[in-house]
Amino acid sequence: MDITQTRNTPAERISKKTYFRELKHLQAELVALQRWVVEKGMKVCIIFEGRDGAGKGGVIKAITERTNPRIFRVEALPAPTEREKSQLYLQRYFSKLPAAGEIVIFDRSWYNRAGVERVMGFCTEEEAKKFLDTVPFLEKALVENDIILLKYWLEVDMEEQERRLKGRISDGRKVWKLSPMDLESYHRWYDYSRARDAMLQASDTAWAPWFVVDSNDKKKARLNIIAHLLSYIPYEHLALPKVDFPARQKPNGYTVPRRVYHYVEDRYGKAD
Repeated sequence: MDITQTRNTPAERISKKTYFRELKHLQAELVALQRWVVEKGMKVCIIFEGRDGAGKGGVIKAITERTNPRIFRVEALPAPTEREKSQLYLQRYFSKLPAAGEIVIFDRSWYNRAGVERVMGFCTEEEAKKFLDTVPFLEKALVENDIILLKYWLEVDMEEQERRLKGRISDGRKVWKLSPMDLESYHRWYDYSRARDAMLQASDTAWAPWFVVDSNDKKKARLNIIAHLLSYIPYEHLALPKVDFPARQKPNGYTVPRRVYHYVEDRYGKAD
């Protein structure tokens, strides 16, 4: 697939009914995976990268909304502090790697250096190239130390990114997501394309390959990613423990206190 030509036609878009039916099934499988990871002490690291507006946040929400946040842990690191700037570049990321029984999801990762930092001039060209020379060997060390590493690049085309970013202006739920950095990334489309191409060329390895996802249809992208990671990570369904609800205790003289409570008004209980 040509990475620059991934746009779906409207006829190919998945229906809401199909989406929610499939998502329910896949989320149940994620819970089964979660139980297996804990049982076997597995360590899983999932990286999501892509342009602004590619749909990373929606994918992560779909993965984590029915799982245990103490097991499926999301890391979205802010800009580095002055102290962190003086450390080894990868130091603050590697401190967030999974321990046994954890799945860590990076909403952007150490690949910031190959993407936004390089494009926006937050690092030098020499620093970006040094990172790309080094990162394959560091990732090989992670894999050799029993970390399952999954890397996804969400690819959105120019027209769809524009539609999504402009849609944030008029939607009160999304207006906070439109930042000056988003506008600059919109402006620097081809700079980001060059940075993406260099990143994929340097770090798409046999031990830690990049998986490219067509995210022009966000719903379809979420389902495809979840189905892929479930097929990539070996797991089995563990038997569910038998649950017996105990009998309710007797009131033993308890009575509801006679007092006035401050109830929240039911604003939506009236029939239309």
